[in-house]
Amino acid sequence: MQGADTNRRISRISAHICPHNSQTEEVSGLGMTNCRARGASPGFRVAILGAAGGIGQPLAMLMKMNPLVSLLHLYDVVNTPGVTSDISHMNTGAVVRGFLGKQQLEEALTGMDLVIIPAGVPRKPGMTRDDLFNINAGIVKTLCEGIAKSCPKAIVNLISNPVNSTVPIAAEVFKKAGTYDPKRLLGVTKLDVVRANTFVAEVLGLDPREVDIPVVGGHAGVTILPLLSQVKPPCSLSPEETSYLTSRIQNGGTEVVEAKAGAGSATLSMAYAAVKFADACLRGLRGDAGVVECAFVASQVTELPFFASKVRLGRNGIEEIYSLGPMNEYERAGLEKAKEELAASIQKGIMFTRK
Repeated sequence: MQGADTNRRISRISAHICPHNSQTEEVSGLGMTNCRARGASPGFRVAILGAAGGIGQPLAMLMKMNPLVSLLHLYDVVNTPGVTSDISHMNTGAVVRGFLGKQQLEEALTGMDLVIIPAGVPRKPGMTRDDLFNINAGIVKTLCEGIAKSCPKAIVNLISNPVNSTVPIAAEVFKKAGTYDPKRLLGVTKLDVVRANTFVAEVLGLDPREVDIPVVGGHAGVTILPLLSQVKPPCSLSPEETSYLTSRIQNGGTEVVEAKAGAGSATLSMAYAAVKFADACLRGLRGDAGVVECAFVASQVTELPFFASKVRLGRNGIEEIYSLGPMNEYERAGLEKAKEELAASIQKGIMFTRK
C-alpha cells in the first residue's frame, strides 16, 4: 500500500512535466487534467505559444510568477520539456505543463483564457520586420487555426513580428473559422510604450515608472508614433529632444539587434513588456476597473482597419477604444507617414491568407 502511495505521489509530480508519459499514467491512474499542485491559487489559464524561444523563456518565467495565473501551458515545436521542467521548480502557485510539437497544439490550447504568441524567428542585423514575414506569417496562421478550434473565446496577445501584418492574418483566420471577436485579438505594442517611458525619463531626469506616454500607430519603424505632447507628468520638450526621442523609440528594436551583433533581438525587454500587458489583460478579465493599455487592434480611430491606440480592457477583452486626443503639428505629420506604411502592411497580411 505504501509503495502504491509513493508511486502516485511520484506520478503526480511528473505528470505535468511530461503529460503524455503513458507509463506514469498507467501506474497512477492520473491524467494531465488531474495534476494539480497543492496550494495553487484560483486564477486564469494561460498558454504561451513559442515558449522555448528567446522571448518565450523569460516570458514563461515571469508568467509563472504572476499570482493571477493558476495554470500555465508552455508550447513549442522544440525544447519544451526542458523549459517546462526548469520553470516548474519555481515555488509559485501556477501549475506548469509542457507540450511539444504540432500534434500537441490542440491539447495545449484547450480551455485557455489567455493565449500569448511570441512564436517565430527573431530579427538579425540588417533584417527588417518585413523580412520575417514569410516565415512568421505561416507560423501565426497555423497557431491561430489551433486557437479557433480549441479555445475560440480566449483573449489572444500577438507578439510575433511583423505585428502590423500578423494581427490582420490572425483576424482573417478567425473570420474563416467563424470565431472572430475583434475585442479578443490584441497586437502587443507595449514594448514601444516601455521604451518611450524609459527614454523620455532619461532625458528629463525622471523615474521611468512615473512617466506615461501613449504610443499609437503600429509596431515597426515610422508606424510607431509616440505622442510626446501628451506625456505625463506634463512637461515641455524642445523640437530637438522631440525629434531625437521619436527616432530612438521608433528604432529601439534595431538598436538592440545591432548591439547583440547577431546574437538575438529584443527578447528580455519584450518579455518584460509582454508580461505587463498580459497582466493587464488578466486584471481586465478579473473585472478590475480602469485598466488601460496601448495595443494594435481592429479600430475605427482612423480610416485603417487596424491601429494602435489606448484601449480599456475588461471581462470581454477590449471594452473601449480611445481617440488619439490632441496632437501637435509634428505628430500629425508623423501620423500621415505611419498610416501610409501601415496600410501596406495590413493589406500584406490580409492577402497572405487569401493565397
